[in-house]
Amino acid sequence: MSGAGDGGAGAAAGGGPAASDGASAGGGPAAGDGATAVAHVGLTVSDLDLALRFWERLLGRRARARTVLRRPYVGRLVGIPGVEIEAAFVALGGGVELELLCYRGAPPAPLPPASGAPGHAHLCLAVADVERTAARAVVHGAVPVGGGPVAIDAGPNAGTRAVYLRVPPDAHTLELFERGR
Repeated sequence: MSGAGDGGAGAAAGGGPAASDGASAGGGPAAGDGATAVAHVGLTVSDLDLALRFWERLLGRRARARTVLRRPYVGRLVGIPGVEIEAAFVALGGGVELELLCYRGAPPAPLPPASGAPGHAHLCLAVADVERTAARAVVHGAVPVGGGPVAIDAGPNAGTRAVYLRVPPDAHTLELFERGR
C-alpha cells in the first residue's frame, strides 16, 4: 500500500486509464508513462505477528517499520471507508519492499491456496541456492507445493531451478528461483 495519492490522479472519467497525448501508435505507453520499477509487493495477512516472524527469519532482516494505517486516504485508496490496517515493511532487496497488511474490522474472505485459482498471485525471489533457501523456509513454517525444487528444462527460463512454497500464516505462494549457472 503506497502512501501516494488518492487514486484519482490520471484516471479518465470512464474509470479507465487516462489517455496520453504522446501515446504510441500501437496503443502502448508513451515515453515516461510506463512503470519504471517495482516499488513494493503487498500481501494481506490474517496475523501480522506470524507473517512478520516468517519473513524476517527467511530474509534475515528486521522490518524497517511497523505501524497502523488509519488516515482517511487509506480507506479511499483500498475502497473500505474507515478501515485500519496494521502494516509492516520489510526490504526484499533490489530496492523492492514487502508490505505485510492486516486489515482490522474487515471480514476475512480468504482465497483458496491453489495456484490456478483466479485472484491468486505469487511472489518470486531470486536466490543463490534454491535448495538451501527452501530448506530454511520450511524450517520457519513454509510447506513445499510439489515436493522440492524442480529443474526447468524448456522455455525462457530453461536451465533454472525453482520451487513453490505456501508460507504462514495464510498460505501465500512464494517461488524461489535459482538462475542457471
